[in-house]
Formats: sequence, C-alpha cells, structure tokens
Amino acid sequence: MNIVLLHYSAPPVVGGVESVMGHQARLMAGAGHRVTVLAGRGAALDGLAEFVGLPVLDSRHPRVLAVKNQLDAGQVSAEFMALSAEIETELRSGLRGQDIVLAHNVCSLHKNLPLTAALARLNGQPGMPRLILWHHDLAWTASQYRAELHDGFPWDLLRQNWPAVRQVVVSESRRQQLAALTGMPAEQIWVAPNGVDSSRLLKLSEQTRVLAAALGLDKAAPVLLLPARITPRKNIELALRVLAALRAQPSLSDVSFKSAALVVTGPEGPHNPANAGYRHHLLRLRDELGLAGCAHFAVEHTDGVLPDEVVADLYRLADALFLPSREEGFGIPLLEAGLTRLPVFCADIGPLRALGADDVSYFSPDADPQSVAAGVAERLRQDPSYRLALRVRQNYAWEQIYADRIEPLLR
Repeated sequence: MNIVLLHYSAPPVVGGVESVMGHQARLMAGAGHRVTVLAGRGAALDGLAEFVGLPVLDSRHPRVLAVKNQLDAGQVSAEFMALSAEIETELRSGLRGQDIVLAHNVCSLHKNLPLTAALARLNGQPGMPRLILWHHDLAWTASQYRAELHDGFPWDLLRQNWPAVRQVVVSESRRQQLAALTGMPAEQIWVAPNGVDSSRLLKLSEQTRVLAAALGLDKAAPVLLLPARITPRKNIELALRVLAALRAQPSLSDVSFKSAALVVTGPEGPHNPANAGYRHHLLRLRDELGLAGCAHFAVEHTDGVLPDEVVADLYRLADALFLPSREEGFGIPLLEAGLTRLPVFCADIGPLRALGADDVSYFSPDADPQSVAAGVAERLRQDPSYRLALRVRQNYAWEQIYADRIEPLLR
C-alpha cells in the first residue's frame, strides 16, 4: 500500500507526534508498505520513507501564523481562504496515487486551520486516498486553547465526525473525550496507543538484539540474569530448579511467572576439564525440568565469550540478578546490578553479604527451590518498577501495537 503520514512537521524535528510518526514509518516500511511523510519541515527517514516538504503545512510558517492571529481573534479572513485554497491544490497533487493518509493532529488542533479546512474539502473526493484522522491532542477539550476557539467554521471542523473517515485516538481517555465532543459512539473510535522501542531506548547493540530475539526475551517475564561461567561452584543447578518452581507460581495481582526465563551468560570455566561434564549435567537437568526454551546458556547461541557490551545490555534487559554461588572471592555482578538498579537474589555467603548488606535478598546455596522461588515471586509482585516494566513490555511494544492496532486499520 502507498501510505502518507501527514503532520505540521516530521523527524528530525523533536516532538512526541514526530517520534510516533518515525516509529510508524519504520514499522509500515518493514511490513512492505511504501511510506511518504508529508509535512512542512522534516527530512527523509533513514531510507524508510520519502519526505515531501510543503512549507505551508508548517504551523510556524509566517503566513500560517499571520492567519492564526486573525483566527484567534475570531476573524475568518480572505487571507485564510486564499491560503486554504493554496494548500488544497498542493495536497491534491501530493496525495494523488496514494491509498491512505494518516493525518496526525491536524484535524484536532488549530495550529494550521487552513490545512484542516483544505483536508476537509478533499475528503471523499474522487482520486483522493482514504483518510484516517489520528488524534493525539484535542483543542476543544484543552483549557489553554479555549480563548483561541470560536463557534462555527473553521473551528467546528475540530469537533465534528467527518464523513467516511476513521477516527483514531491514542488512549481510552481521549476516546471518551472525542466521543463527548463529536457525539460519536465511543465504540466507533479506534484506540491505538503509542509505544516504546526498548532496543532503541536501551541502545542495545546489534549482537544483543539478535541474541535477545533468539532467546525470545521480549516474551519472557521475569528474566533472571546469571552472569557467570559454567562451573560447579556457581551452583547453576539451583538456578534451574528455582526457575522451574518460579514458572509454577500462582498468578496474583495480575503478575504471572509462567513465562519466566533464565540467562546464563558465560561459557565453561577455562581451567578445569570437569566443567564440560558439568555443562552436560546442566543440559540434562534442563530437559528433565522441562525448561527447554526458557533456561538459556548464551554459549549455545554464540561463539566464545559474550562481549562486555552485550553482558551490559543484558543487565538492562533483565528483571533481576540471580546469583546462587556456593563460593565467591568478591562478587562483581552485585555491583553491576546496583548500578543498573536490578533487584538482587543471591546466596548468603560472606563476600556477597559484604557487598549487598541489607539491600538484596538472600537464600542458602542449599535452599529448597520452592521457597526461593516463592521469595522471588513475592518481592517482584511488590515491586512497582517491575510491575510497570511488565505492563510496558506486554502492552506497549511498538511491534505488538503495530500488529494489533495499526495494521488492521490499514487493511
């Protein structure tokens, strides 16, 4: 499909709507659509979308600002009509051959009403693309704009149910506001929330992205990180048994542990040939516990040792540090967890207690896995940061939003 994203400005201009447009362009292009960004200011999006600049679409264009000053005073001037007609001509040319236009905020805000009026006249005309009005903000419900709005044309365009268009809002709150404003049934208004791209936000390396995708970490919760080499003193078999017990924990307060995962970052310890046998023991135990696909040894997915930057990325992706060692000389992972604000669950041995003091959760290296799992579950249930992160991952990943709420609109 040929899709146009329309707004006053576009990336690299910094703004919430501009950011959303950038994500939408990336996802639509990735799905095979041909994307064009049509705006007053901006640039092409990394080869994902063509940019077509029409300066008079910019809310800060001098002619637009001059007309807005007149409109704010309640005057619908000849300058307004002339500018709107000019924009209509430009849009008619720019939209020819397109299938869908996603008009972001330009039909709910009064920042360029000549553009709004031009789009209203073009809506439904032969040869014009299907129109989706994407509302992030609503001028008529914002107290700071009331003095700038007046009854009648063109301000009423911002509170009308336009014929033959799909109305889209970014939240349930906005849906209720738009329904009250336009008289539309709320169920006719589509909700497509904004999202977050965790790999970009966390600046994950390409190797980390590939590894996380291979391990399915985007679907796992919680992710327990065990940054250690595969050697018996690390007591990794306890981590496997705790993981199995954790996945069986009951779901309470909308927090489920059925998709819990464990990531062991290191290869076999280099100095003891017996470590190869220990690794095979762990793999057999993983199979016995039914943990294939959720208990991960990074060495199975990479050659050699993970680079430091990938291990650092895993700290940012994980939900907790799990360190069941029987013996340590120090305990660097606790320091790293502290700097990345990860909750820590670790063995109650001297070096780790010296570092963790009263700020981590301890268990015996010989503890019953069920009791350790119950402790992990209880602490995470009570952790608002974890609960928020869980909701974000489950409900606000851009890829999921695109699949569930955007692609169906395009179809």
